Amino acid sequence: MASNLLFPTLMLTAGIGIPVMAALNSHLGAKLGSSALATALLFFVGFALSAAFLLKTEGLPTSIFRANIPWYFYLGGLLVAFYVLSVTWVAPQYGVGNAISFVLLGQLIAISLIDHYGLLGAQQSLLDGKRLVGLAMMIVGVFLVIKRSA
Repeated sequence: MASNLLFPTLMLTAGIGIPVMAALNSHLGAKLGSSALATALLFFVGFALSAAFLLKTEGLPTSIFRANIPWYFYLGGLLVAFYVLSVTWVAPQYGVGNAISFVLLGQLIAISLIDHYGLLGAQQSLLDGKRLVGLAMMIVGVFLVIKRSA
């Protein structure tokens, strides 16, 4: 029952955090003169917080790599690094809103495919007509939000 309110609230908050993080890190990268340095600092702070949380809540893990976990499940960090590096570099030049709008468009396409086919262990949820209309409306919304410069 708690997940009916907790999960959407937590994910909404995480969603709000993505453009805030993009704005903060893109400005940090611009002021430091290095998108890579800003990204490394972001990951250092994130690692320190994640490690402290892990140690506080679960203690020191006994193993990290397990034979029953496919190797590609460990590649999420590559995608996060690509996202943070690219948004840190692009946002100061293209605008945080424009950059995140295209991130959202990519997410919409990816979630549709992942859910429809049940990829990567996700719960399968077929892309029926109703979901296609909702997806199309969101895609149109993304393009309406993008600010084009003259």
